[in-house]
Amino acid sequence: MTVPALDLTADVLTLTRALVDVPSVSGTEEPLADAVEAALRGLGGLEVVRIGNCVLARTDLGRDTRVVLAGHLDTVPIADNVPSRLDTVDGEERLYGCGTSDMKAGDALMLRVAGLFGVPGAQPAHDLTFVFYDNEEVEAVKNGLGRVARELRGWLYGDLAILLEPTDGDVEGGCQGTMRVVLTVPGERAHSARSWLGRNAVHGAAPILAVLADYTAREVDIDGLHFREGLNAVRIEGGVAGNVVPDECRVTVNFRFAPDRDEDDAEAHVREVFADALAAGVTLEVTDMSGGALPGLSEPAAAAFVAAVGRPARAKLGWTDVARFAAFGIPAVNYGPGDPNQAHQRGEHVRVDRLQPAEDALVAYLTGTTTTTGDTA
Repeated sequence: MTVPALDLTADVLTLTRALVDVPSVSGTEEPLADAVEAALRGLGGLEVVRIGNCVLARTDLGRDTRVVLAGHLDTVPIADNVPSRLDTVDGEERLYGCGTSDMKAGDALMLRVAGLFGVPGAQPAHDLTFVFYDNEEVEAVKNGLGRVARELRGWLYGDLAILLEPTDGDVEGGCQGTMRVVLTVPGERAHSARSWLGRNAVHGAAPILAVLADYTAREVDIDGLHFREGLNAVRIEGGVAGNVVPDECRVTVNFRFAPDRDEDDAEAHVREVFADALAAGVTLEVTDMSGGALPGLSEPAAAAFVAAVGRPARAKLGWTDVARFAAFGIPAVNYGPGDPNQAHQRGEHVRVDRLQPAEDALVAYLTGTTTTTGDTA
């Protein structure tokens, strides 16, 4: 695949379009990573390394503080929404395309910052590290930032980490934890013409679905930010043929839990919710787990960034890699121009009027000035 060179002097809208127009579904990020690596190496003021499809770059100006900017290059599967397109809806200019919001607008913003401060003679107030990584949208074991943490952990250290995840220009503190479990319902196979000789496992999943339909999500305030949990069936599998009573049904359930729960607490809660099903012979297997992160906005570096942005902080309803930085004791926040409500949708888009204010606020913080974006809603 031939990928055009990225021009880091272009405006953030142009860069976002360029990134969106290079498909990078999880596991296929190599062409985009190649383009990002080439653009960063071409600046001349950055140390650049590559690990798999992760591209890392940093300044070495001897500053007393370092800010880490991080964003994933991958997207969910394309839904007939590449290449990108500009459109105006109700007077609002939008850029449509897979990954526009989650999170190629954020990646474009990182590249703009690199273009400003990664050249010889640039004078940011902090040393800067840029981390572009792969496989964030899939199971945690494949996450490229996890690979960096295992093999090049020193590259992730800093006084503040900013994940350019979609936040619609607000600062989002912390993140939820996420857990996936598979509930397996046993049955007994039989010919569907003589179904009474078997036990239908798909029918046996009904009590599990009823529990989920009646589930009341817990809501909790942590450090002034409001988190809401969620427990949902996200996949059901069962049956082997059109004339066979299924002898097994598997229900995959995703639990998004507030960061005041640890992973053991989260699993215990899910087992309690499905206690009756487990007692009746259903089995539960945890297939994926990533703990959340407390907001930590009282940390001086994080508080200074919130002040520079000049917009309200809120809870991150979703899991992001702020959790990895928090585990290392590094204050971390989510901040990006994309709208989190647009993530993964067929009609995913980013508002054009969110792009430049996000860049202005980030540049103001990194240069130590006091310019803020104000409220652009």
